[in-house]
Amino acid sequence: MSTPPFHDRDGPIWLNGDLIPWREANVHVLTHGLHYASCVFEGERVYGGEIFKLTEHTERLHKSASLLDFEIPWSVAEIDEACRLVVREQGIVDGYVRPVAWRGSEMMGVSAQQTRTNLAIAAWEWPAYFTPEARLQGIRMTVGKYRRPDPATAPTDSKAAGLYMICTLSKHAAEAAGYNDALMLDWRGRVAEATGANIFLVQKGVLHTPVPDCFLDGITRRTVMDLARKRGYEIVERAIMPEEFAHTDEVFLTGTAVEVTPVREIDDYRFSVGEITRTLVADYDALVNRSDGMAAAARASAA
Repeated sequence: MSTPPFHDRDGPIWLNGDLIPWREANVHVLTHGLHYASCVFEGERVYGGEIFKLTEHTERLHKSASLLDFEIPWSVAEIDEACRLVVREQGIVDGYVRPVAWRGSEMMGVSAQQTRTNLAIAAWEWPAYFTPEARLQGIRMTVGKYRRPDPATAPTDSKAAGLYMICTLSKHAAEAAGYNDALMLDWRGRVAEATGANIFLVQKGVLHTPVPDCFLDGITRRTVMDLARKRGYEIVERAIMPEEFAHTDEVFLTGTAVEVTPVREIDDYRFSVGEITRTLVADYDALVNRSDGMAAAARASAA
């Protein structure tokens, strides 16, 4: 069954303070956010009708807007309530929420001081990013062509739309070559992240993850680190070079969309879906109260 296009769906979208029919949630073609990437967004998961770590996401949305030099005219509490309203109105039990803020069409040019800040919130059913089989067996990755930029060249602490252009290009190239995703290096050649997720390596029972100095310190990343510490796992945040994959036992990704997803292959390097990865998959699923077969299988594998 094909997925309906995102411009042609039923239900409401919250736009600038009002719930409007989904198909009427439109912007003008001369919107500044479209032409100059003055746009920030969040991705949030719904489990059992509740949005996971909603306030943390909304706070980051405000921070991202501030880094792009505009202010969202709704408070964190107001946006939180609007997100919950949309989820209720859409009847979402297991899904995804997308708040997005952007500069409007009042000015057209690089300068945008007089543009209105717009905010929209949409939600839709979305049970999984990768298939259950891929998530349990591990996905295949290849190193992408483009690199995460130096923080001196872009507001890398923001979840800004423009920063994802190279992710789209890298993921398209990876999928065309038969892979599930691309590994992004940073401008120094260090391991950074996937196209929309953070990365962890397991070496001799110790978790290693890149220092998030030019990419997002993900909310799921921090959540999984907390779960790992509760298990007594040692975590080292440091610079990681790609050649270290030669002596890495396990690799997994973390993110709102991917949750905790094992990696079995990065180009010529191979990894096992080992005990630590399986344990953290199960712990994360238990935390968000997943009750589907994928979570049950992960817990059984970790037992």
